Amino acid sequence: MFSSFSAALSALSAHATAVEVVGNNLANLNTPGYKTSDVVFSDLMARSLGTGGGMTQVGSGVGRPLTIRNFSQGAIQSTSGDLDAAIQGSGFFVVRNSEGAAVYTRVGRFQVDMNGQLVTATGEQVLGWNQLGGTVNTNGPVTPINFPLGTLKASKATTEFSLDANLDASSAAGTQFTSFVDVIDSQGVSHTITLTFTKSATNGQWGVTATIPGAEVTGGPVGTPSPITLTPATLTFDANGTLPAYTAPGQVTLSAINLNNGASPLNVKWNLYTAGGQPRITQIARESAISANQQNGSAAAILVRVNVGNGAQVVANYSDGEQVVVAQLAMAMIQNPDSLLSIGNNSFKLSAKSATPAIGLPSTGGRGDVLSGAIEFSTTDIAREFTNLILYQRGYQANSKVVTTVDEMSQETMNLKR
Repeated sequence: MFSSFSAALSALSAHATAVEVVGNNLANLNTPGYKTSDVVFSDLMARSLGTGGGMTQVGSGVGRPLTIRNFSQGAIQSTSGDLDAAIQGSGFFVVRNSEGAAVYTRVGRFQVDMNGQLVTATGEQVLGWNQLGGTVNTNGPVTPINFPLGTLKASKATTEFSLDANLDASSAAGTQFTSFVDVIDSQGVSHTITLTFTKSATNGQWGVTATIPGAEVTGGPVGTPSPITLTPATLTFDANGTLPAYTAPGQVTLSAINLNNGASPLNVKWNLYTAGGQPRITQIARESAISANQQNGSAAAILVRVNVGNGAQVVANYSDGEQVVVAQLAMAMIQNPDSLLSIGNNSFKLSAKSATPAIGLPSTGGRGDVLSGAIEFSTTDIAREFTNLILYQRGYQANSKVVTTVDEMSQETMNLKR
């Protein structure tokens, strides 16, 4: 009978612990990335009374309850933060704490510190791969993500341009059509090249001339266009209105343009075909028109903002509208995440039971995807936690009743001596 005291007391302690777990889950109801802890009870080894077929076993109570972290997917909610990111699926962001150790988190609420490094809201460095030599090499070791804060993107001179256009096949000989292409010199200054297409008397042929304002070139006449030599200077279309089959290099060469502003001479190629070898210019019986044009030069630009894009790419946005991938966040896949130990600040560290983390890119090796401008919310279910709270309270009350009952029985036993 007196062993009932210890059994009931073990139950009181276990249910008190369970209530603490529920209280912690409810406290983190609105904590981004929080993963709910589940309580697991287990009984203690039973005592055997008597022998033979009529043997009686009496339990010794309940053991200290275990807590298991439930890494189910939390709800993902959009935010307005450029540096917010949410993991959809398995995996963790890899961060480095103040002690220099790698830890893991599901919370992608990032910011930039005074040193230009990407950090968590609580100051841990976010790890990944930075751009080196113009590319992001994800095969090397992970390092802290550095931002190109306050940097100026140097200008890039135009070396190639293209036009997607149609020349009217029904137009009369001598008909002209004019298009304009803006190119960038080595100093970031824009210049406009005028292309004039003139239909020849020979069917399917168009002559092309190019000019640039004379005031912009060395020795050029002010107020008069200065000609640019083209090679070849004639476009010939077949009976179907298309350029002949692609033959390398598939370009028109513009003679070097010597500028009078001190910039390097412009050496520009005009691509007549796509990368797949398809003609960009056609001749059919429709109005002559340009549908698209592009060139590979860019003026100098300043960094206006940096954001974490889908797939955990860190993208720099410049004032000229260009976007450049400057870094890639790393993700860790841990096969048994429930073995991780919580260390606060929404972070976890490995335990002796944890599998070795596999570091890689999102959406590879079982790792989930990363969504930009979003945060994963807590997995705490308020209705479920309140239900558990009631059950644990009832369990505590029931076992406290066992204690008082056994106490009364012990008093009755003591009274038998009188």
